[in-house]
Amino acid sequence: MTRANRLMIADVLDSLAEDRWDHPTLCAGWTVRHLAAHLVQPMLIGFGRFFLTALRYRGDTDRTVDHLARRLARRPPAELIQLLREHAGDHVDPPRVGPMGPFADTCLHLRDLARPLGLAADVPTAHWRTLMDYLTSPSAAPALVRPGRLAGLRLIATDTDWTWGSGADVTGPIEALAMATAGRSAALADLGGPGVANLR
Repeated sequence: MTRANRLMIADVLDSLAEDRWDHPTLCAGWTVRHLAAHLVQPMLIGFGRFFLTALRYRGDTDRTVDHLARRLARRPPAELIQLLREHAGDHVDPPRVGPMGPFADTCLHLRDLARPLGLAADVPTAHWRTLMDYLTSPSAAPALVRPGRLAGLRLIATDTDWTWGSGADVTGPIEALAMATAGRSAALADLGGPGVANLR
């Protein structure tokens, strides 16, 4: 599923006019160009180089990832697209998140760039169901879901048979539920129910 999503993202990127590569995404401080670079980073940057860069930032993973994304973003768009296609099938198993990390990235980051650009491009509903089962599990990475974010909420997808939790209802398309669960406030406008205020 991760491979299929990477190839879909490559096609979306390939369809963009060059000026759209400098359009902001839902990832604060990142343009489409930065996000494209970030998506190839796990396949191009080995653990050793990542570790040495992390030492430079005193173990701050967010700053390390940002640094590497900005360096890779200097490459031409066509090269980033080609790299994403060439490495679409690479197996990446990061510490703490495992293969669900790269899979989550493909789902969320596709919409991180598509939503601000007004694009309908999206992963299949089945992928969102798989991701939501992970994001609502005890094993979900804190980097994806802040602990306690979903406390006291019942999530109900309106476009597929998926529910989770107990408490105040939050209803909407499963894509919007996933984006909001992962901290994307832009998705809150697509959700309804008394629990939205708590989630906000």
